[in-house]
Amino acid sequence: MLAAGGGAVNIFLLAGVATTKSAFNVCRDKLDQLFRESGAQPRIHILHPYGDNSRNLFRQVLEVGSDLTSFIAAGRIGGQMAYRQVKEKLMSADEPSLFIGHSGGGAAAYQAAKMLMERNLMTNFRVLQVGSPRNHIAPQLKDKVCYLYSVNEAGKLNDPVSRIGSWGGWTRSTSGVPKWQQMKHAPGKVEPIHVIGGHAHYFRHQEAFRDRDAVCNLDKTIERLQLWLKDWH
Repeated sequence: MLAAGGGAVNIFLLAGVATTKSAFNVCRDKLDQLFRESGAQPRIHILHPYGDNSRNLFRQVLEVGSDLTSFIAAGRIGGQMAYRQVKEKLMSADEPSLFIGHSGGGAAAYQAAKMLMERNLMTNFRVLQVGSPRNHIAPQLKDKVCYLYSVNEAGKLNDPVSRIGSWGGWTRSTSGVPKWQQMKHAPGKVEPIHVIGGHAHYFRHQEAFRDRDAVCNLDKTIERLQLWLKDWH
């Protein structure tokens, strides 16, 4: 998965709101196997930047909102929490680091990675946002961010969380008149993925979440990740 000739790689799995502590366990194990088969030495960490499902849901949702705004003064609560947790685990700035964030965890992952980069604490990283609300991606980070959203068999969106937020912004047309550009601040790669069940189920592997070809949601999500990372050095 990582075309870096082996070596250590940090992988951070970031949960969204009301997530159980065991939700990423199978995903963690599968990623560990895949990276080791490619010759890498993965160090995988599961983070809950908003707390787990034992914490007040309303408070968690408010904190996710702080990671979507473009205003620094708003707090970046989940991003700040993830930043502190990731910073403690980094061995060096140039060590490869992969962030995989589900739902609000995708927003926290991006904010944490951006802060680490701006402080010169991390230089070689990628961020996968899975079923996340939309937040503005800085121009210099676009190629480092991939966004997956769930659709059903008919190709229709079945993840309402991916409608939350915006990538839009104003630009000037050739005539000088401001024009709204819907994807101005979007990640470099935005792709649909057929997920049985929608928002809560990108990382499910049980029989109920397998399609007609017996491929589970988790394998589909990881396959898209593999394709995106094939040229990562």
